[in-house]
Amino acid sequence: MPTVNQLMLNQAASMKNVSQNRTTPFEAQQNFADSLKNAINHVNETQINSDQKTKALAAGEIDNLHDVMIAAQKSSITLQTAVEVQSKAIDAYKRVMRMQI
Repeated sequence: MPTVNQLMLNQAASMKNVSQNRTTPFEAQQNFADSLKNAINHVNETQINSDQKTKALAAGEIDNLHDVMIAAQKSSITLQTAVEVQSKAIDAYKRVMRMQI
């Protein structure tokens, strides 16, 4: 599971490649869509991991409460981050739509 730093480095590298090469609007849209899909998949993976560890703890398969709590906190933070990013994206969209041409 990639860390936030790895995801940010990958995104920065892909943005650097985009800025060096001339891309079409379609390619830019595809790159943005791929970045969003990857981010959503990462959030989903952390949610699933936390859920599996919680179920294993409840079933008595895991004795280490520390790992379960860390997974739950990672899951919570990634979900909160995704919600904040969504909110900022919606605000930006509304701002663009209010612009006068």
